[in-house]
Amino acid sequence: MPPKGRPPRKRKQPRPEPDEPQREKAVRAQGIVVEKLPSAMFRVEIEREDGPAHEVLAHVSGKIRMRWIRIMAGDRVTLELSPYDLTRGRIVWLHK
Repeated sequence: MPPKGRPPRKRKQPRPEPDEPQREKAVRAQGIVVEKLPSAMFRVEIEREDGPAHEVLAHVSGKIRMRWIRIMAGDRVTLELSPYDLTRGRIVWLHK
């Protein structure tokens, strides 16, 4: 028979030490969708002030998918790029 009263409290997970490296932050950039590819992928051209444009292969973020937002060629979007691979990204915002 289980003991009566309150159940025991669960132990909290220890927090990381302040000197431990945190996850790298994503790089944000704006670009224009050049081409729509299969499997909800897009080829996006990132605008650069100094030099030629940079092309990135990007997929749609979950929030945009959940809201059924349509992205077409020629749309202006905001991307998040990983600092480790600047050739792939995630579309996080569609500008009107």
